Amino acid sequence: MATKKCDFFTYKGLPLVRKGKEIYYGNMSDDYVVMIQILSTEKINGLDVANRVRIFRIATDESIPPNERINKTAEKTSLYDALDIASAWLSDYIKK
Repeated sequence: MATKKCDFFTYKGLPLVRKGKEIYYGNMSDDYVVMIQILSTEKINGLDVANRVRIFRIATDESIPPNERINKTAEKTSLYDALDIASAWLSDYIKK
């Protein structure tokens, strides 16, 4: 049986997966991923653009209780700023 390769959008080399108003950033096989929650949007030239997002760095270890998996949070006013912070959080962890 042939395996099917699944391509994702990436940002700075890490995958981005969107489900509704949530965006997951990072590899699920790593120790941490970042979840970006779109809290509100505004119309710009007919497109919905996020203007308020909340960011969570979440441990992927399922042995940790769900309420203890989130170890960093922030709130930003643009998706780009949120992705920039998320990238820094994950790259800081990878360097350690």
